[in-house]
Amino acid sequence: MQPLSILFLILFYFAIILATAFFTGKKYKESNATFFTANKQASWYLVAFGMIGATLSGVTFISIPGKVESSQFSYFQLVLGYVLGYLVIGTVLLPLYYRLNLTSIYTYLNDRLGVYSYKTAAWFFIISKTIISNLRLLLVIDVLQTLVFTPLKIPFWVTVSATLLFIWLYTFKSGIKTIIWTDTLQTFFMLASVAVSIYIVSDDLGLETISLFSYVNNSDFSKIFFFENALLPTYFWKQLISGAFIAIAMTGLDQDMMQKNLSCKNLKEAQKNMFWFTISLVIVNALFLLLGLLFTEYALKNNIIAHQDQLFPILANAHLGIVVSICFIIGIIAAAYSSADSALTSLTTSFCIDILEIEKKQPQANQIKIRKQIHFAFVLVSIGVILFFKYAIQDASIIDKVLKFVGFTYGPLLGLYAFGLFTNWKIKDAYTPFVALIAVCGSILLNLNSEKWFAYSISFEIIIINGLLTFLGLILIRSQKN
Repeated sequence: MQPLSILFLILFYFAIILATAFFTGKKYKESNATFFTANKQASWYLVAFGMIGATLSGVTFISIPGKVESSQFSYFQLVLGYVLGYLVIGTVLLPLYYRLNLTSIYTYLNDRLGVYSYKTAAWFFIISKTIISNLRLLLVIDVLQTLVFTPLKIPFWVTVSATLLFIWLYTFKSGIKTIIWTDTLQTFFMLASVAVSIYIVSDDLGLETISLFSYVNNSDFSKIFFFENALLPTYFWKQLISGAFIAIAMTGLDQDMMQKNLSCKNLKEAQKNMFWFTISLVIVNALFLLLGLLFTEYALKNNIIAHQDQLFPILANAHLGIVVSICFIIGIIAAAYSSADSALTSLTTSFCIDILEIEKKQPQANQIKIRKQIHFAFVLVSIGVILFFKYAIQDASIIDKVLKFVGFTYGPLLGLYAFGLFTNWKIKDAYTPFVALIAVCGSILLNLNSEKWFAYSISFEIIIINGLLTFLGLILIRSQKN
């Protein structure tokens, strides 16, 4: 596709999202309750469907198909672990959150462990989410800049600013209430793009529905379970257990993901949402892996040099025709925006509730004004973060490492909540920030040196190690007054 054609496609897509936001938000009175929790009137099936898009970022949209060549379907082992984690979220964490009637999930720690533990969890979330969400968005904007905006001589900073301002435009009034609807629409666009791409590449390979399953089964890239070597990152039990803890930490202890669940009418509907979301996410990840297998086979068959994250972009824009090219553009935009908009809203919520405590410390008349200011401030912060990593740290491998290391910061959340839920001990609360920081530094040190020290390659299980270090640290600062 020509750059100008892609630009018109993007503008048309934006117009649909803005129209959806306008018509779904105009009947609601502007309030913080609407922005933070959708007045707890959201339909569970919309939340469940929209959460798929929020879970799968634009990076995921590109990366999962690209992993098939090197690691086959081993990623699906991690997905099966997610199922176990979501079961814990639905049966343990959601009942807790609804019983306490929380807006921010981190307020639980204030009553259970103390104000320092509470603030530590909130700051870890805010810092982690700010960096992670914007780095993911950066990688997608980079793709669009190369395809569209550089050929049209539009500077990168303009692209970034326009992207974040657009997200602000459709979220600033109704927040999570609008996002539930827009993410539902964006998830539909993303899944439709994947389905159409699978159909077209299957047709190009001469496959019909029945022969497709046989083709996948006989492919060298379709192996799912890896039990052979426990030292490898693809080993089944490592992936399964890691997937469970990743789901608990990065969904159940993540304000971004839980804010949608807390917008449901009651606990029963929130649990129903989590149940159907789990089933849907397993199916969606299977489709991404199927797409990756078909793309890999197509590239090998036609002697096309396209590997890992370049697989989907190269095939879509140079080899599989205009329809797949359109699907690729719409798909990465939908995946990127459905992840970024909910991140921006959850950051605003956490900062207002957890850091500024506006519901306790500000009169009702000032709360909406402050929330709007914080929301726009996070837009400016996001623009700054993206431009910093683009221009100050241009090495893509360094950005990848930062994205991985920042993910370690969910480990302290895991340790804090495990300690709060499974012990009755009190702690010397003022030491919690130091325990969390030491756990993160220790995890990074172990990750960098595990092969040299232990001849063992740490993979996704680092989050378990991180959480365990936090838990052990909290035991060390246990109060003698217990």
